[in-house]
Amino acid sequence: MSGKFKKQLSLIDLTFIGLGAIFGSGWLFAASHVSAIAGPAGIFSWLLGGFAVLLLGIVYCELGAALPRAGGVVRYPVYSHGPLLGYLMGFITLIAFSSLVAIEVVAARQYAAAWFPELTKSGSSDPTLLGWLVQFSLLCLFFVLNYNSVKTFAKSNNLVSIFKFIVPLLVIGVLFTFFKPDNFTSHGFAPFGLSGVEMAVSAGGIIFAYLGLTPIISVASEVKNPQRTIPIALILSVLLSTAIYALLQIAFLGGVPSDMLANGWAGVTRELALPYRDIAIALGVGWLAWLVVADAVISPSGCGNIYMNATPRVVYGWARTGTFFSIFTRIDEKSGIPRPALWLTFGLSVFWTLPFPSWEALINVVSAALILSYAVAPVTVAALRRNAPSWCVRSRSGTWRCSVRCRSSSPR
Repeated sequence: MSGKFKKQLSLIDLTFIGLGAIFGSGWLFAASHVSAIAGPAGIFSWLLGGFAVLLLGIVYCELGAALPRAGGVVRYPVYSHGPLLGYLMGFITLIAFSSLVAIEVVAARQYAAAWFPELTKSGSSDPTLLGWLVQFSLLCLFFVLNYNSVKTFAKSNNLVSIFKFIVPLLVIGVLFTFFKPDNFTSHGFAPFGLSGVEMAVSAGGIIFAYLGLTPIISVASEVKNPQRTIPIALILSVLLSTAIYALLQIAFLGGVPSDMLANGWAGVTRELALPYRDIAIALGVGWLAWLVVADAVISPSGCGNIYMNATPRVVYGWARTGTFFSIFTRIDEKSGIPRPALWLTFGLSVFWTLPFPSWEALINVVSAALILSYAVAPVTVAALRRNAPSWCVRSRSGTWRCSVRCRSSSPR
């Protein structure tokens, strides 16, 4: 028998899901790329990117609060534009989300190879047999954490997220003790002008670093008081990540040893391959360098776990639209987990870890798919405002009256 989703996620759980998805491994590299493109003015690039993502987050606030549906990212286009767009978005999002799980475990294995070289083939980024088994073990761990209940996943994610944020905050605190204000003016505050600030938002990895709002929407059916919790969690996720990213950029700019800037900011990426680790080593703070590498392993793993949780909800939402196999609408009655969809996610995640010849091309496809899924949201909201202005209203009896086509009177 098919059960129902269980409302077990609190505001803290949902905020950590959003922050964990946004705050992955991007912070480890983006600061040097942004500095090379925009110089110290790259601080404004982070603020600009955060503002852009906040506007998008407000759109998802409206969608998620009005229609708290599992896998909503693929169901909203069906409500606004019909099953064809829903089918296309379901296909695109399933590829993007399931392959993101694999991409994150591959990244974790590559970073771990700094301590255990036998995980990666010499002179290549491809895994050895042992390295692939480590990746497979991580996927199995994610599967187990998501199999029994959403609360089990949330607790594990909260613990990982705490570590993920302790390390960046330590980096900020330590680098500010070595802060050199002259770094901001020695080659000009904006050596590449306004164009550099704008270019850093896309080419510097800022937008990619901010992508991570949709996992919050994917678990909307399992959130306590979604009309209040989803908007607050979305906005908090964006604001907190923007503040941390901006502070990290400032700490990086002020913490770079002055002799590394002899040729300006353009060459800083060559000097600092793993920016915060290399700065910590140059400043003689070995323990901080060790923590940065540890976080470089744990952060991708945390993101992989989040997408192992979000992808089954996407599969479920796709099946609920009637454009995917109905078996994936089944929810385990006891746990409230869409287990058939979770098994499919696990199988696809393992498949994406196979040694494809063009892994970089896959990452480009995934990035394009994610951007497309985000771009559809404002169009969906505009269509629903025009064609179904009353949206979705909860009656006193607790049922839902929707002015858009729904398949259930409960917010599933």
